[in-house]
Amino acid sequence: MAGRTARGSGGPALPAGARLARVLRPRTIAVIGGSAAAKVIRQCDRLGFDGDIWPVHPTFTGVEGRPVFPTVADLPGAPDAAFIAVNRHATVSAVADLALLGAGGAVCYASGFREAPDGGELESELVAAAATMPIIGPNCYGLLNFLDRVALWPDQHGGRPLAAAGRGVAIITQSSNIAISLTMQQRSLPVAFMVTAGNQAQLGVSALAHALLDDGRVSALGLHVEAFDSVAGYEALARKAREQGVPVVVMKAGASKRGRAATLSHTASIAGSDAGARAFMRRLGFARVTGIPELIETLKLLHVHGPLDGKRIGVMCCSGGEAGVVADAVDETGLTLPMLGPDHAAAVAATVHPLVSVANPLDYHTFSWGNEAALTETFTAFVRGPFDIAAVVLDFPRGDRCRIDDWQVTQQAFGRAVAAAGTRGAIIATLPENLPEETAAELIGRGIAPLAGVREALGAIECAVCVGAAWRSPEHRPLVSRTVAATAPVLLDEATAKTRLAAAGVPVPDGRTAASAEEAVAAAECLGAPVVLKALGISHKTEHGAVKLDLSGSHEVRDAAVALFGALRDSDATAAVEAEPGARLLVERFEAGTVAELIAGLHRDPLFGLMLTVGSGGALVELMGDSVTLLLPVTREEVRNALAGLRCAPILAGYRGAPPADLDAAVDAILAIAQYGADNFDRLEELDVNPLGIRPRGQGVVALDALLRTREADTATDAPEAGDCTGETES
Repeated sequence: MAGRTARGSGGPALPAGARLARVLRPRTIAVIGGSAAAKVIRQCDRLGFDGDIWPVHPTFTGVEGRPVFPTVADLPGAPDAAFIAVNRHATVSAVADLALLGAGGAVCYASGFREAPDGGELESELVAAAATMPIIGPNCYGLLNFLDRVALWPDQHGGRPLAAAGRGVAIITQSSNIAISLTMQQRSLPVAFMVTAGNQAQLGVSALAHALLDDGRVSALGLHVEAFDSVAGYEALARKAREQGVPVVVMKAGASKRGRAATLSHTASIAGSDAGARAFMRRLGFARVTGIPELIETLKLLHVHGPLDGKRIGVMCCSGGEAGVVADAVDETGLTLPMLGPDHAAAVAATVHPLVSVANPLDYHTFSWGNEAALTETFTAFVRGPFDIAAVVLDFPRGDRCRIDDWQVTQQAFGRAVAAAGTRGAIIATLPENLPEETAAELIGRGIAPLAGVREALGAIECAVCVGAAWRSPEHRPLVSRTVAATAPVLLDEATAKTRLAAAGVPVPDGRTAASAEEAVAAAECLGAPVVLKALGISHKTEHGAVKLDLSGSHEVRDAAVALFGALRDSDATAAVEAEPGARLLVERFEAGTVAELIAGLHRDPLFGLMLTVGSGGALVELMGDSVTLLLPVTREEVRNALAGLRCAPILAGYRGAPPADLDAAVDAILAIAQYGADNFDRLEELDVNPLGIRPRGQGVVALDALLRTREADTATDAPEAGDCTGETES
């Protein structure tokens, strides 16, 4: 190729969306290879692609009725898109030839790159060969564009064309097999684009999604993500999606905590492998789903209605059994079924049989079944209530064995009702097979969301509520991100950790360190009884019996100190010691009168940086599983909302006559911990304040225990020594 001049490769670099426009919406396609390339042509013909297709093969004379070009260099021009279906080594050469020609982009179908033991270097060569030409994959099936009838796809699929002037959802997945399955759905989800990312050698999911948002025909965006390719890329995607009013739904793999390496702090153990991902998606304003059915139903709802303004739903059924199923399912969500006010209830009651009990969910019985006028009157009166979305539960009978006339009457009546009331509407079938695909498509055309499965439908509604709430809130600042120091992290003792926290504005008990039992007695006399003694250098002290509480008098303090120094010499206990040599104790004033305990800590995630976790504290923190993880920087409102969402929130508010906790002081302390993390982002590895004792309202908080692991060479203590009654740490 030496000496050849690239056609169309000059000029300034274009934004990702502009660079990908040609490959996403091509008018000319080159297919390179044998049987798989021929399948791509057949799929394009099946969809009705009306552009030019140029097969490339060194020996074939014709493929699917089209003349063949021996090499890329022989093509009549630079194709907008190419599908490369040759072996992995030949793929690199084909990409280089296409880039030199000035092609718009290429799908790399071959496997055997980074996912193979010997393929990492070859993938780097592939990216280098592409230069500025976009490539999708390798190790992927490519893309389907059902609006422009493009199939850069080497296999059958279940999709069908959309009207070119229509709209639909775009889906990107790292799994080609999941993509195939999604095309086979029979739930009438209007798919505009299906894109597989494969190895994401050059273009990650976030870049592909960013480009798809440039197409105004995309109504919602669904992402199947195994790993986030770029924090900054997803932050940019979130901004653009919000600006353009396109909601994003993510099905994130890897929710299991299996495989997470054990770490010292409780914070790290309760954060789990998926906590950062959840916090990141919540921060971006993306809805998260846990499976393919919920992904489809959520995208369908967002396609029809977009984000919802609130969580109030109104539901109608013609069966008390269905009403009970819905009510039970709603109780397991964050949605609400508001009661009907007196005037509203009276308006509904005037339209139904006297035996009907007006409620939400409304069991309207079958007295009006098949009577479109009567049903329209009842439905209209009901949906005029204070609902963010109204739904009717309706399972259609089998079309091959039954008549569906009366069900169509109900469908028509509900459509008229929501149109007259200006209410967002949904029809929910309890079973997916009881919502015919043609009926669902008709409902979408009328602006009604057809949802399959009660729990999937409620999950979709919750997702739409979450996106709406996020879009009404201020945008988050970018994540804190700085280079991490190269030194290995070391564990500081509790006394040093608390001194540093106190300097950062976190209240701690007054304390001294002691190297002998007599120094412990002197420290206790300085602080005043009662006191607490702790063996320094042992993590999880309670488990090792390294804490003595509520000590008064010299004899108690001396005996406890002797026992703790003995514990430090014990082989089982000293296995947990990571601090500097020299046994020492921490003597602290005993803090009584707390009404609740929280955990507040920071733990480093390799992708998201320092994660702030708050939750129910104490010795059983892992068993409680009551925590929320946030990413830095955080706001006061985020911390307050996190505390309000904990299962221990009623205790903080004052449960069964107990005094309410000092939430303002708790929020202040947690924000101080977060700020300490931001200020020491390059060095801090773990910080665990557990428990953070919360006193009654107006009386403050105190960090009762602290663990700090940081990257620094000097681990000398900066805590006050015994006998220094002028160096007290402020609490």
